[in-house]
Amino acid sequence: MASSWATLGVDLHLEPAASGGLRRGLTDALRDAVRTGRLAPGTRLPSSRTLAADLGVARNTVAEVYADLVAEGWLTARQGSGTRVADRVVVPPAGPAGPGRREPGRLAHSLVPGTPDLASFPRAEWLKAARRALATAPFDALGYGDPRGRRELRTALAGYLARVRGVRATPDTVVITSGFSHALRLLGPLLRARGVRAAAVESYGLDYHWRLLRGAGLATPALPYDALGTDPRAPDGAGAVLLTPAHQFPMGTPLHPDRRAAVVDWARRTGGLVLEDDYDGEFRYDRQPVGALQGLDPDRVVYLGTASKSLAPGLRLGWAVLPPSLVDEVVAAKGHVDTCPVLDQLTLAEFLASGAYDRHVRSARLRYRRRRDALAAAVADRAPTVRVTGIAAGLHAVLRLPPGLERPVVQAAGLQGLALHGLAFYRHPEAVAEPLEALVVGYGTPPDSAWAGALEALCRALP
Repeated sequence: MASSWATLGVDLHLEPAASGGLRRGLTDALRDAVRTGRLAPGTRLPSSRTLAADLGVARNTVAEVYADLVAEGWLTARQGSGTRVADRVVVPPAGPAGPGRREPGRLAHSLVPGTPDLASFPRAEWLKAARRALATAPFDALGYGDPRGRRELRTALAGYLARVRGVRATPDTVVITSGFSHALRLLGPLLRARGVRAAAVESYGLDYHWRLLRGAGLATPALPYDALGTDPRAPDGAGAVLLTPAHQFPMGTPLHPDRRAAVVDWARRTGGLVLEDDYDGEFRYDRQPVGALQGLDPDRVVYLGTASKSLAPGLRLGWAVLPPSLVDEVVAAKGHVDTCPVLDQLTLAEFLASGAYDRHVRSARLRYRRRRDALAAAVADRAPTVRVTGIAAGLHAVLRLPPGLERPVVQAAGLQGLALHGLAFYRHPEAVAEPLEALVVGYGTPPDSAWAGALEALCRALP
């Protein structure tokens, strides 16, 4: 039940009572949110079905809470209009925060990229797969295990990645990891031990990835970024490059075809390695999928993927498809036993083999495409000076702003109760790129019940 309260607190910015039962706690929390103005008059609430699904409770419970509050006059319900907050006098909360201000860390919505809609995790199908996997698992599966990971999962992934992403893999070249960061923690020291002194990274990306490489003793010079995207020609002295070639994060552009060939030629010529982060390869909308770079040369490209965007980051399941020459070194770095939860590995293997993974991805792709379209339409209507880019794929968009507005808009979003990152948040300290003013909007992050509110808060913050 604690997870349900947590979900409620994030989505509707409520603090339900810790005791008194589910129905009473939800009633009290909604009543208080309306009384204090956190839910403004006229706000449309999620349908009872949607909110119940997000919370993992019976639909009747939510319907009864709504009915109680309608009877008390806090809410109104009309056929075709849904359930809304009644038009009444708002009593502001006591305390020093002042009108129109929220306490730090008390944001109602988030459009920070990096997380999918966690409320849409396919719990029922995952549970079915887990039961089948556990029922058929051999006894030795519950032992310490192969440090490469369960062969069932490595086999399923090799087939899936070849079919969907054009990856050239066998079960023996796949190593299971606890996510992308775990893979970098394995690869960084290995590169250093091989004599690599620098791993070039993109001018825009995630700073904790750069820190992991620097923590292994590697310099992380920035690659240039221009109108064609990242220029992957590694600087002198770099023995590896870290790229997001299918969908550059966060700019949203694929690596130009000429540059795909150029970076592979560089790796062949110098003996360098390309670390390919294929973080959201399944989500393509307006064009054919861009296949994995690894397919051009499996001996020089390390392919890295995870279930974090397609399913949930909490699973802590990722994979590295390695050049054969690296497998033994990575396995040795990982340790003598499997460090990734074996039952989750077996479940994901069954999820892939049964077709449930493909069905989930197709459903998620449709849902995220509708959100992307709604975002683009709302920005065009409400903020015509803002240009939406990078939306052919993925779970985020880049909103280009007029000069000088990035920081003010991020601050305005905070006052609207919206967590939002500007492009500067992702800029390398030594970036070789023209400074741009933009927002990075993770439209995949909110659950369905919070999406409309998050989009409205964003539009109010835009110029």
